[in-house]
Amino acid sequence: MSVERTVELEGHIIDSGRMQACFTAVMDLGGSFEVEAFEVGKHETDESYCRLRVTADDDVTLREILHELHQNGAVLEDPPNVTLEPAPADRVVPSGFYSTTNHPTEIRYGDEWIPVEHIEMDCALVVEPHGDADGGPRAYTKVLNAIEAGDLVATDESGIRVNPPERPRGPEGPFGFMQGGISPERPSESTIRQVADELVATAEAGGKIVVVVGPAVIHSGAGEALARLVREGYVDAISAGNGFATHDLERSIYGTSLGMDVDTLEHPRKGHKHHIWTISEIIRVGGIEKAVETGVITEGVMYECVKHDVPFVLAGSIRDDGPLPDTITDAVEAQNAIREQARDADLVLMLATLLHSVAVGNCLPSTTKTVCVDINPATVTQLLDRGSAQAVGMVTDIGTFVPTLADFVLGDRSE
Repeated sequence: MSVERTVELEGHIIDSGRMQACFTAVMDLGGSFEVEAFEVGKHETDESYCRLRVTADDDVTLREILHELHQNGAVLEDPPNVTLEPAPADRVVPSGFYSTTNHPTEIRYGDEWIPVEHIEMDCALVVEPHGDADGGPRAYTKVLNAIEAGDLVATDESGIRVNPPERPRGPEGPFGFMQGGISPERPSESTIRQVADELVATAEAGGKIVVVVGPAVIHSGAGEALARLVREGYVDAISAGNGFATHDLERSIYGTSLGMDVDTLEHPRKGHKHHIWTISEIIRVGGIEKAVETGVITEGVMYECVKHDVPFVLAGSIRDDGPLPDTITDAVEAQNAIREQARDADLVLMLATLLHSVAVGNCLPSTTKTVCVDINPATVTQLLDRGSAQAVGMVTDIGTFVPTLADFVLGDRSE
């Protein structure tokens, strides 16, 4: 005997493709549907509404269908309150716990919809009945290693509403200039200028700009341009690894990056040892800040960060040389530092680093504006597949992108 449930969709469900995605999911998973009500928004800002009765051959199939519909923002008609179960022990979640998406989310608690704080993908969803400032309920995400015994953890989708962000209909919306996808032909000076305009607008509005950066920025000679952006106040935080900081510092001391002269492209004698000598000098003086204070480091991105109080997170990896004293070698500690840094970001630039861009990207809600630049199309595609509606990708040389961006943002102001 067949089973059925009724779900509802609201918003710009036609032009965003959400309604079509729901129809497709039902049919692909072996179910069927009937549209019971359909109200189409007649103006550009009007929202539409659709009510579907979904039918499947058995409960298992229906649950699979409802899960897919949930990911696209569908909710049950007359949804119940969220189901909560206490965590049985520290770092142990109840079986069948709800795993979050990176989309804005609400939970139904006490017959009211409550927004979930600190949206992040692949987390548990915890509710405190009296957790907010007024003594009311509070809902927020928690990574699994932070779960404590007794935490009330959501275990069912039926009382949870996901709100996937919807792309604007026209090119005037945020990042509308890149809605055609990614390609080597698309990144042009006009596109970089539009990214620069977004950077300036974010800074002027008091927003937080986070730059995720890899060693290739230094190798390609773009470090000086990024340092200019830090100096002039267009970077509020740097997220990188031991390698980026090491080669930036190496360039200040020796004029090389991984042993190569960045200006002449020559390889000086013993240049291959410059990076490890650099690390030893930074260790000797007690860290990057001390190296700047004592004059060991006199230029570069890390220099400007210290001089202008721009915080940075250097997340270590198993392959690091040294590492630098400022590099966080504990993986969980590094994740938490990245999470705190990225949580309030309004615009994120990901520059030529797959490893650290993925780490930061996993902490971002899908509403955060993100620009990913890399010479490898596969890297850009992988990062944009996170599901963000505010992400744009540019396949281009980082050594051209960053200086051009800095020129458009700064003009003659930092010369």
